[in-house]
Amino acid sequence: MTKRGRFITLEGGEGVGKSTNMAFVVATLEAQGIEVVSTREPGGTPRAEAIRALLLDPAPEEALNTDAELLLMFAARAQHLAEKIIPALSRGAWVVCDRFTDATFAYQGGGRGVAFERIAQLEAFVQRGLAPDLTLLLDMPLSAAQSRLESRLSSRQEQRDRFEQEQGDFFQAVRRAYLERAGAEPNRFALINAHQPLEDVQADIEQELAKRVAAWR
Repeated sequence: MTKRGRFITLEGGEGVGKSTNMAFVVATLEAQGIEVVSTREPGGTPRAEAIRALLLDPAPEEALNTDAELLLMFAARAQHLAEKIIPALSRGAWVVCDRFTDATFAYQGGGRGVAFERIAQLEAFVQRGLAPDLTLLLDMPLSAAQSRLESRLSSRQEQRDRFEQEQGDFFQAVRRAYLERAGAEPNRFALINAHQPLEDVQADIEQELAKRVAAWR
């Protein structure tokens, strides 16, 4: 019988360095001979990516209803799980995902004010008990994260997506929700100080991965 793969997620608000550190996590695991599937949410499959485009499009001519936003998040997740995450885990690959359901609790729950109980109901329906084995939560003060985001958008001449256009109060609520979830599940979450120099951030991540891999293999 093939041993189920491990499921690792990276979480955090805008500008904390998830993309850079996601690549580092994947490279670190692959260097140990582990088959890694790298993916993201919302998205990860063609149909889920189409839903992602709807979610991120500012579309000023029509605001996206909060309930519609929540349901689209879980619609994309259901497709992603069925087509990519579950098949990969089932064959023994490790999945590393840029955001997962903790982001829904943080953004739609903390940021939008959707009741956590409603999100939990959809989580149970769509995921059927599947949860990450490890969640690396990259955290830094909001002012520093916003400064990084501004610098990134300016250097790449990118337009802000629908979430990046939100104001400070929204992102403070997102951060607060993330930290509350980390406090409630200390065995699953590893809180990473993303306000350090990159080499220190990645040293902390590498230490956390080494500890988990040793326990899992």
